[in-house]
Amino acid sequence: MIFGLITLEGSSVGSTSPSYRGHRYPVEVISHCVWLYFRFPLSFREVEELMLQRGVIVSYETVRRWCAKFGQAYANGLRCRRPRPGDKWHLDEVFVRVNGELKYLWRAVDQDGNVLDILVQNRRDKAAARRFFRRLMKETRSVPRVVVTDKLRSYGAAHREVMPSVEHRSHKGLNRAENSHQSTRQRERAMKGFRSTGGAQRFLSAFSGISLHFRPHRHLMTASDHRAEMTIRFAIWDQITGAASRPTTA
Repeated sequence: MIFGLITLEGSSVGSTSPSYRGHRYPVEVISHCVWLYFRFPLSFREVEELMLQRGVIVSYETVRRWCAKFGQAYANGLRCRRPRPGDKWHLDEVFVRVNGELKYLWRAVDQDGNVLDILVQNRRDKAAARRFFRRLMKETRSVPRVVVTDKLRSYGAAHREVMPSVEHRSHKGLNRAENSHQSTRQRERAMKGFRSTGGAQRFLSAFSGISLHFRPHRHLMTASDHRAEMTIRFAIWDQITGAASRPTTA
Protein backbone atom coordinates (compact mmCIF):
# COMPACT_ATOMS: atom_id res chain seq x y z
CA MET A 1 0.00 0.00 0.00
CA ILE A 2 1.40 3.38 -1.03
CA PHE A 3 0.57 6.62 0.69
CA GLY A 4 1.60 9.86 -1.01
CA LEU A 5 3.57 12.15 1.30
CA ILE A 6 4.03 15.88 0.89
CA THR A 7 5.93 18.19 3.25
CA LEU A 8 5.51 21.88 3.89
CA GLU A 9 8.72 23.85 4.11
CA GLY A 10 9.30 26.28 6.92
CA SER A 11 6.49 24.95 9.11
CA SER A 12 7.45 24.28 12.72
CA VAL A 13 4.33 25.03 14.74
CA GLY A 14 2.91 21.86 16.24
CA SER A 15 5.51 19.77 14.41
CA THR A 16 6.00 17.31 17.29
CA SER A 17 4.12 14.16 16.33
CA PRO A 18 2.72 11.60 18.82
CA SER A 19 4.84 8.64 19.86
CA TYR A 20 4.05 5.34 18.15
CA ARG A 21 6.40 3.27 20.27
CA GLY A 22 5.06 -0.21 20.88
CA HIS A 23 2.72 -0.17 17.86
CA ARG A 24 3.47 -2.79 15.23
CA TYR A 25 1.50 -1.00 12.51
CA PRO A 26 3.21 1.88 10.68
CA VAL A 27 2.09 5.44 11.27
CA GLU A 28 0.59 5.62 7.77
CA VAL A 29 -1.92 2.89 8.63
CA ILE A 30 -2.77 4.32 12.05
CA SER A 31 -3.26 7.89 10.83
CA HIS A 32 -5.28 6.71 7.84
CA CYS A 33 -7.70 4.75 10.05
CA VAL A 34 -8.11 7.71 12.39
CA TRP A 35 -8.72 9.99 9.40
CA LEU A 36 -11.37 7.67 7.97
CA TYR A 37 -13.26 7.45 11.25
CA PHE A 38 -13.32 11.15 12.10
CA ARG A 39 -13.73 12.44 8.54
CA PHE A 40 -16.59 10.20 7.40
CA PRO A 41 -19.69 8.81 9.19
CA LEU A 42 -18.18 5.34 9.52
CA SER A 43 -18.26 2.77 12.29
CA PHE A 44 -15.11 1.04 13.51
CA ARG A 45 -16.21 -2.12 11.72
CA GLU A 46 -16.64 -0.21 8.46
CA VAL A 47 -13.12 1.22 8.80
CA GLU A 48 -11.89 -2.35 9.36
CA GLU A 49 -13.62 -3.42 6.14
CA LEU A 50 -12.20 -0.53 4.11
CA MET A 51 -8.69 -1.32 5.32
CA LEU A 52 -9.18 -5.00 4.46
CA GLN A 53 -10.04 -3.97 0.89
CA ARG A 54 -6.65 -2.22 0.82
CA GLY A 55 -4.92 -5.38 2.00
CA VAL A 56 -4.43 -4.28 5.63
CA ILE A 57 -5.76 -6.68 8.28
CA VAL A 58 -6.68 -4.75 11.42
CA SER A 59 -9.51 -5.38 13.88
CA TYR A 60 -12.21 -2.83 14.63
CA GLU A 61 -11.18 -2.90 18.31
CA THR A 62 -7.66 -1.84 17.32
CA VAL A 63 -9.13 1.01 15.27
CA ARG A 64 -11.17 2.05 18.29
CA ARG A 65 -8.05 2.16 20.49
CA TRP A 66 -6.15 4.18 17.88
CA CYS A 67 -8.94 6.74 17.63
CA ALA A 68 -9.13 7.05 21.41
CA LYS A 69 -5.36 7.42 21.79
CA PHE A 70 -4.43 9.57 18.78
CA GLY A 71 -7.63 11.38 17.80
CA GLN A 72 -7.32 14.22 20.31
CA ALA A 73 -3.56 14.50 19.79
CA TYR A 74 -4.08 14.93 16.04
CA ALA A 75 -6.85 17.48 16.64
CA ASN A 76 -4.61 19.47 18.99
CA GLY A 77 -1.83 19.48 16.40
CA LEU A 78 -4.21 20.84 13.77
CA ARG A 79 -5.51 23.54 16.11
CA CYS A 80 -1.96 24.72 16.82
CA ARG A 81 -1.55 25.49 13.13
CA ARG A 82 -4.68 27.57 12.77
CA PRO A 83 -4.58 31.36 12.84
CA ARG A 84 -5.83 33.20 15.89
CA PRO A 85 -9.62 33.09 16.23
CA GLY A 86 -11.68 35.96 14.90
CA ASP A 87 -13.06 38.66 17.17
CA LYS A 88 -16.72 37.77 16.56
CA TRP A 89 -17.92 34.64 18.34
CA HIS A 90 -21.15 32.78 17.64
CA LEU A 91 -22.47 30.57 20.44
CA ASP A 92 -25.27 28.03 20.35
CA GLU A 93 -26.48 24.97 22.23
CA VAL A 94 -28.45 21.91 21.11
CA PHE A 95 -29.67 18.86 22.96
CA VAL A 96 -28.06 15.47 22.52
CA ARG A 97 -29.06 12.08 23.85
CA VAL A 98 -26.39 10.44 26.01
CA ASN A 99 -27.35 6.92 27.08
CA GLY A 100 -30.99 7.95 26.76
CA GLU A 101 -30.63 11.09 28.90
CA LEU A 102 -31.02 14.65 27.65
CA LYS A 103 -27.76 16.66 27.63
CA TYR A 104 -26.76 19.91 25.96
CA LEU A 105 -23.94 20.43 23.51
CA TRP A 106 -22.53 23.98 23.67
CA ARG A 107 -20.52 25.14 20.67
CA ALA A 108 -18.70 28.33 19.72
CA VAL A 109 -17.40 29.31 16.28
CA ASP A 110 -15.84 32.51 14.98
CA GLN A 111 -17.04 34.57 12.01
CA ASP A 112 -15.12 32.31 9.62
CA GLY A 113 -16.84 29.17 10.89
CA ASN A 114 -13.81 27.84 12.78
CA VAL A 115 -14.85 25.83 15.83
CA LEU A 116 -13.43 27.44 18.96
CA ASP A 117 -14.61 24.91 21.52
CA ILE A 118 -17.39 22.49 22.42
CA LEU A 119 -18.69 21.42 25.82
CA VAL A 120 -21.28 18.81 26.81
CA GLN A 121 -23.23 19.86 29.91
CA ASN A 122 -26.28 18.70 31.84
CA ARG A 123 -28.09 22.04 31.74
CA ARG A 124 -28.41 25.24 29.76
CA ASP A 125 -28.83 27.69 32.63
CA LYS A 126 -26.74 30.66 33.77
CA ALA A 127 -24.13 28.47 35.48
CA ALA A 128 -23.66 26.40 32.32
CA ALA A 129 -23.35 29.51 30.14
CA ARG A 130 -20.89 31.08 32.59
CA ARG A 131 -18.79 27.92 32.61
CA PHE A 132 -18.70 27.85 28.82
CA PHE A 133 -17.73 31.55 28.57
CA ARG A 134 -14.83 31.08 30.97
CA ARG A 135 -13.69 27.91 29.25
CA LEU A 136 -13.73 29.68 25.88
CA MET A 137 -11.55 32.55 27.05
CA LYS A 138 -9.14 30.12 28.70
CA GLU A 139 -8.86 27.86 25.65
CA THR A 140 -8.51 30.67 23.09
CA ARG A 141 -6.53 32.98 25.39
CA SER A 142 -8.46 35.91 23.96
CA VAL A 143 -11.53 38.06 24.47
CA PRO A 144 -13.91 38.69 21.54
CA ARG A 145 -15.17 42.02 20.28
CA VAL A 146 -18.72 40.70 19.76
CA VAL A 147 -20.61 37.67 21.02
CA VAL A 148 -23.65 36.50 19.04
CA THR A 149 -26.12 34.14 20.71
CA ASP A 150 -29.74 33.07 20.42
CA LYS A 151 -32.51 34.38 22.68
CA LEU A 152 -31.64 32.17 25.65
CA ARG A 153 -31.62 34.47 28.68
CA SER A 154 -28.83 32.52 30.36
CA TYR A 155 -26.38 33.98 27.84
CA GLY A 156 -27.20 37.53 28.81
CA ALA A 157 -26.89 36.84 32.55
CA ALA A 158 -23.56 35.04 32.15
CA HIS A 159 -22.27 37.68 29.71
CA ARG A 160 -22.88 40.51 32.17
CA GLU A 161 -20.95 38.62 34.81
CA VAL A 162 -18.01 37.21 32.84
CA MET A 163 -17.37 39.66 29.97
CA PRO A 164 -19.42 42.84 30.52
CA SER A 165 -17.19 44.94 28.24
CA VAL A 166 -17.90 42.71 25.22
CA GLU A 167 -20.80 43.58 22.93
CA HIS A 168 -23.59 41.01 23.08
CA ARG A 169 -25.99 40.52 20.17
CA SER A 170 -28.98 38.25 20.63
CA HIS A 171 -30.59 37.04 17.41
CA LYS A 172 -32.88 34.28 16.27
CA GLY A 173 -31.68 32.49 13.14
CA LEU A 174 -28.56 34.62 12.53
CA ASN A 175 -26.14 32.42 14.42
CA ARG A 176 -23.37 30.66 12.47
CA ALA A 177 -22.97 28.10 15.24
CA GLU A 178 -26.37 26.62 14.41
CA ASN A 179 -25.18 25.32 11.03
CA SER A 180 -22.03 23.83 12.56
CA HIS A 181 -24.19 21.31 14.44
CA GLN A 182 -25.22 19.55 11.22
CA SER A 183 -22.14 17.34 10.94
CA THR A 184 -22.47 16.45 14.64
CA ARG A 185 -26.07 15.32 14.10
CA GLN A 186 -24.94 13.17 11.20
CA ARG A 187 -22.33 11.43 13.33
CA GLU A 188 -24.74 11.08 16.24
CA ARG A 189 -27.15 9.17 14.00
CA ALA A 190 -24.36 6.99 12.57
CA MET A 191 -23.14 6.13 16.09
CA LYS A 192 -26.73 5.57 17.29
CA GLY A 193 -26.21 8.06 20.08
CA PHE A 194 -23.50 8.54 22.68
CA ARG A 195 -23.03 6.14 25.59
CA SER A 196 -21.56 8.52 28.18
CA THR A 197 -21.03 12.24 28.71
CA GLY A 198 -17.26 11.80 28.87
CA GLY A 199 -17.26 9.72 25.72
CA ALA A 200 -19.35 12.30 23.88
CA GLN A 201 -17.02 15.10 25.02
CA ARG A 202 -13.89 13.22 23.94
CA PHE A 203 -15.27 12.22 20.55
CA LEU A 204 -16.74 15.62 19.68
CA SER A 205 -13.61 17.47 20.78
CA ALA A 206 -11.44 15.40 18.43
CA PHE A 207 -14.10 15.30 15.72
CA SER A 208 -14.50 19.09 15.62
CA GLY A 209 -10.75 19.51 15.17
CA ILE A 210 -10.17 16.83 12.53
CA SER A 211 -13.38 17.03 10.49
CA LEU A 212 -13.19 20.81 10.14
CA HIS A 213 -9.65 20.60 8.78
CA PHE A 214 -10.88 18.58 5.81
CA ARG A 215 -13.94 20.73 5.16
CA PRO A 216 -12.83 23.92 3.40
CA HIS A 217 -15.51 26.23 2.04
CA ARG A 218 -16.01 24.19 -1.13
CA HIS A 219 -18.86 26.36 -2.41
CA LEU A 220 -16.49 29.35 -2.54
CA MET A 221 -13.80 27.55 -4.58
CA THR A 222 -13.26 26.34 -8.09
CA ALA A 223 -12.51 22.65 -8.56
CA SER A 224 -8.79 23.30 -9.13
CA ASP A 225 -8.55 25.60 -6.11
CA HIS A 226 -10.28 23.02 -3.96
CA ARG A 227 -7.87 20.28 -5.04
CA ALA A 228 -4.90 22.55 -4.33
CA GLU A 229 -6.27 23.44 -0.89
CA MET A 230 -6.92 19.81 -0.03
CA THR A 231 -3.39 18.87 -1.10
CA ILE A 232 -2.04 21.39 1.40
CA ARG A 233 -4.34 20.13 4.13
CA PHE A 234 -3.33 16.52 3.57
CA ALA A 235 0.31 17.60 3.76
CA ILE A 236 -0.37 19.28 7.10
CA TRP A 237 -2.11 16.11 8.28
CA ASP A 238 0.95 14.05 7.36
CA GLN A 239 3.14 16.43 9.33
CA ILE A 240 1.13 16.49 12.54
CA THR A 241 0.70 12.69 12.49
CA GLY A 242 4.38 12.11 11.75
CA ALA A 243 3.83 10.35 8.42
CA ALA A 244 5.70 13.08 6.53
CA SER A 245 8.91 12.32 8.44
CA ARG A 246 9.03 8.75 7.14
CA PRO A 247 10.58 7.81 3.79
CA THR A 248 8.12 7.37 0.93
CA THR A 249 7.52 3.75 -0.07
CA ALA A 250 8.72 3.18 -3.62
